[in-house]
Amino acid sequence: MKKVLLSLVVILGFAFYAFGQKDKEGQANEVGVLPLPTPADTGTPISDQNIPAQTNPPASPGKYRDGEYTGDSADAYYGNVQVKVVISGGKISDVQFLDYPRDRRTSQLINSQAMPFLKQEAIQAQNANVDIISGATATSEAFRQSLQSALSKAI
Repeated sequence: MKKVLLSLVVILGFAFYAFGQKDKEGQANEVGVLPLPTPADTGTPISDQNIPAQTNPPASPGKYRDGEYTGDSADAYYGNVQVKVVISGGKISDVQFLDYPRDRRTSQLINSQAMPFLKQEAIQAQNANVDIISGATATSEAFRQSLQSALSKAI
């Protein structure tokens, strides 16, 4: 009963906080996002203002050697995780799972949901420092270890 009451208090507190974060127009503010000036704010049409154009940084060569590298197998408690990383243009272009815990129905469910996120996170981060997936902690840690092992071969 105490857990239910505590949960209800937390949910209500969050709801009040979320509603309190709305601006004058009733739209939620995004943290860290500053609104662009409007003509009404400055008296000058936006097209006449000096808003710097976004530029992409120059392409730099990646830090890995191109090829496919297989990481060491890492223990994920209910099985092992082993990955192969594909490096193209010096960057991680793909991560493939060669082995992962899948002999239990729960492992299959957890890993079918966690593996795409881990793969996406590694490609985005371009290293093995990926976020741990809640509910798949052991798989996430083993993924990190195997990926780091593969990447160390590509340096």
